[in-house]
Amino acid sequence: MSETTNVFAGLKDLQATTGTTPDAQPQKREPKKDAQGRSYATGRRKNAIARVWVKPGKGEIIINGKKAPVYFARPVLRMLITQPFLVADRYNQFDVYCTVNGGGLSGQAGAVRHGISRALTLFEPDLRPILKAAGFLTRDPRMVERKKYGKPKARRSFQFSKR
Repeated sequence: MSETTNVFAGLKDLQATTGTTPDAQPQKREPKKDAQGRSYATGRRKNAIARVWVKPGKGEIIINGKKAPVYFARPVLRMLITQPFLVADRYNQFDVYCTVNGGGLSGQAGAVRHGISRALTLFEPDLRPILKAAGFLTRDPRMVERKKYGKPKARRSFQFSKR
């Protein structure tokens, strides 16, 4: 055994080395904004990656240079990207500019929602518990299963013929 290992006799020794106490209040988070007053975050879902900028405004959402109703034609996808604002009670108070690539439209909408939620928490740190409880800050880990050899898809088999 080496003599350089530290053995802590109790909680007091551990606190003395780390410099923290159990009664310490968590630090107040500071908003992160750039020179133009925007907050930036990256959202991901499936194979889609969205780069999102949020700033105070009238509620305009621009995705890849197009307005949201044009880019996301289905109402379900438009509802998906406005959810963080509705939950945080900030609807039509922020302008969103984002670029998204990869994946399909559903994955891109999920990536934009994730990015908006993260950017909102950087702009207003007090919104973090609300968005966290709604599950908007958690990256959805589900990915497409890879195709296996000898099969047409990941699990689908060729039709079996008995005779």
